[in-house]
Amino acid sequence: MALPHVAFAKGRAMTKIDRIQLFPMRYPMTGYFKFFTGPHGSAGRAAVIIKVTADDGTVGWGQSLPIAKWSDETLETAVVALRDYFVPVLIGRDPTDLDGAMDAMDHAIAPGFTTGMPITRAGLDIALHDLTGKLRGQSLAQMWGRQIKGPLTLSWTVNVTKLDDVAARIDEGHQRGFSNFNIKVGPDPQFDETLAKEVRKLAPKTFLWADANGGYDDEAALVAAPKLSDAGVDVLEAPLRPNHISGYQALKKQAALPILMDEGVITPRDLREFHRLSMHDGVACKPARCGGLLSNRRQIEYCLKHDLIWLGSGLTDPDISLAASLSLYAAFGQQRPCALNGPQFLTADVLKTPLRIEQDKAYAPTGPGLGIEVDESKVVELMKQSGGDKLL
Repeated sequence: MALPHVAFAKGRAMTKIDRIQLFPMRYPMTGYFKFFTGPHGSAGRAAVIIKVTADDGTVGWGQSLPIAKWSDETLETAVVALRDYFVPVLIGRDPTDLDGAMDAMDHAIAPGFTTGMPITRAGLDIALHDLTGKLRGQSLAQMWGRQIKGPLTLSWTVNVTKLDDVAARIDEGHQRGFSNFNIKVGPDPQFDETLAKEVRKLAPKTFLWADANGGYDDEAALVAAPKLSDAGVDVLEAPLRPNHISGYQALKKQAALPILMDEGVITPRDLREFHRLSMHDGVACKPARCGGLLSNRRQIEYCLKHDLIWLGSGLTDPDISLAASLSLYAAFGQQRPCALNGPQFLTADVLKTPLRIEQDKAYAPTGPGLGIEVDESKVVELMKQSGGDKLL
């Protein structure tokens, strides 16, 4: 999908975006995860890999991660939005002008309550960061004036529908070298209390992170929060859908647990406004959710400035998006376990050299841009195997 490009500006040679190629696909998965079930989810983790090529031949890679059962963005809508709206407005632009690229995409698909198609846009943001880093010869951390000092600790996701399955999921995590666990909760406070107690008993030293994905109603959330606290939960993420403003305010006032928002926090402004409304104690970060690294980095900076909690999370990120998240969280010194469960559930990759993940320790790449090398032959093969080429 090559489009014309502008090679010069004001008489001076400048690097420009020459072409952008899309590779829709589904990564194969293992195990049960509630967001990847159903006629499409059962086929794997949807993704659109994005290749951005500058007119000097430098390439940046990104990845959009739509999830129909978690958001209103699907693999099909992501392809259309990228192909017909976002890609055309980026061709010919300076790839290092990240703010300008975001503004151009805002004019292609207008914001509603917040950024339009943020999960889809995140892949382009990541690709432009990768390309910019390569052009400058800098890692992402270096681009941000920061240093990576060590590996991140990962958390194992416990997502069960029966309490009898908890011990097996914890044992599986222990066998893989994990000592920290996050649990999926909602909508039943009694079930969730028992789940949390069982996980705390089997992993007494865990940082226990409960994520409801907006699964409680207001009344149930007020019942669940103190029960989860008594059961040993350390933090409660997304107990309500983000438009339940009074519900979040009541939970914050109840103060049974630190309350983190996730869904609904797309831009730094969203985070700031919800903070001013006393709705949360912080945010679970996800570059893949909020339009990419630029938005998420600014959210972390806001949290640091205002003494809010920020945790590293993800959307069951495959390799390319995972590299971006690892770089962001490591650059900002995240010490708490990160709920990046792509390595737990995904069974394929498209990299020439896999990311360095040793048991529950994940190392951010340190080379220019994302610090990874994508094997394009693997990309094309996975796209064809999963039928993604039929969407183009």
